[in-house]
Amino acid sequence: MTDRPHLVVVGAGPAGLAGALAAAARGIGVTLVDAADQAGGQFYRQPAAALGARRPQALHHQWRAWKRLRDGLDRYCATGLIRHLTDHHVWCVERRSGSRPVTVHALHGPTQEEGIDVHADAVLLATGGYERVLPFPGWTLPGVVTAGGAQAMLKGGLVLPGRTAVVAGTGPLLLPVATGLAAAGARVAALVESADPAGVPRRIPALAARPDKLAEGAGYAARLLRHGVRALPRHTVVEAHGTERLTAVTVAALDRNGRIRPGGSRLIRCDTLAVGQGMLPHTDLAETLGCALSGSGVRVDDEQRTDVPGVWAAGETTGIGGAALALAEGHIAGRSIAARLRGTAPDPRRWVAAARARTRLRHFYSALDAVCAPPAGWAEQVTDDTLVCRCEEVTAGEVRSAAGTLGARDLRTVKLLTRAGMGWCQGRMCAPAVAGLTGCPLTEGRRPFARPVPLGVLAALPEPD
Repeated sequence: MTDRPHLVVVGAGPAGLAGALAAAARGIGVTLVDAADQAGGQFYRQPAAALGARRPQALHHQWRAWKRLRDGLDRYCATGLIRHLTDHHVWCVERRSGSRPVTVHALHGPTQEEGIDVHADAVLLATGGYERVLPFPGWTLPGVVTAGGAQAMLKGGLVLPGRTAVVAGTGPLLLPVATGLAAAGARVAALVESADPAGVPRRIPALAARPDKLAEGAGYAARLLRHGVRALPRHTVVEAHGTERLTAVTVAALDRNGRIRPGGSRLIRCDTLAVGQGMLPHTDLAETLGCALSGSGVRVDDEQRTDVPGVWAAGETTGIGGAALALAEGHIAGRSIAARLRGTAPDPRRWVAAARARTRLRHFYSALDAVCAPPAGWAEQVTDDTLVCRCEEVTAGEVRSAAGTLGARDLRTVKLLTRAGMGWCQGRMCAPAVAGLTGCPLTEGRRPFARPVPLGVLAALPEPD
């Protein structure tokens, strides 16, 4: 692949796979870099081969789409058009002068002590998203996991996080998580959704544009009904109980303003709480490159190009919208990259179907986001002794004091005063909570590195031009 135009795709989820296949189909050499040991991302996460899963398709509702992607990847890897680097954790992407202006820096292996550099003409950022989890008393107890974490345990490890579960929070991810746990043998004591169903009629035009997604949601609801799962709309978890591990949760009804309704609390016994308040885009690598961001993620044009030359983005990193939207965006990006690296003008007529799907799905998920926002009064239920930053063990009281007593007006100042956000995750998990507790705007940062890097790897880098 040394003589042909070369593309690096970061992330082997739906968007990354679609982009890699579209570019390779048009003669572009592709290096697909992914942190996991198998392609698929979170959505198409597969159990390890050693587990001997007899019916892995039972864990997925889009198995045919995954099979097409997997077969295409295998085919192009066999021909040498795609090189798939698994277990490679990208920590920085930079642009330099030279014949291959894009350099992707990654750490290889479980110890992440070996540095790997990949040089290319362009890069497609398909880094996906991560869960937003807002704190509440007891959320650090063993047995409390994220909704996506529970799904990952089931899909990747074929294990249940517990025998009796409550699935709670807000957003479309809760439905497949609750359904998957129930189908695998767990007793799902309740599905606790903070969204107000009364907000749906106002969004009917956008939601009705994708009847297939509405049918998908209805299918999940029907399966939950068959499993006897109790749905509690306009409710939220206010506390998790237990000493050594989770034993129960208290859920409370919400009023029309998203605040706790007096007298509407109940205790539910469980050993697992799978909780999440929607998703946020992974934008770390885009930030290191200086790509412009919008309120929903990396800002892109109709070809999925960012405002940095040679950099495209697709999938959840441009805004949360599910696998179908990621596939459409990845396909458009791959076609655009192939044309531009070949020196020809891209022809949007070649991806009309994908563009239409992208528009409808963006409108659909924009409407869904408006309905499934976290409850307005969530911060009021967080007691001062509740941990907010788990990495640095910073409490809500310390965070509130930084803003109220010490006068911090931005997240960076709160971080310097309390150490909230200075740990391993660098604020990715706690920043939304810190912003909500202090009233500071949730602004993007621009870190030089997307993850911790050994000094030996930095010392081995070549001198800059």
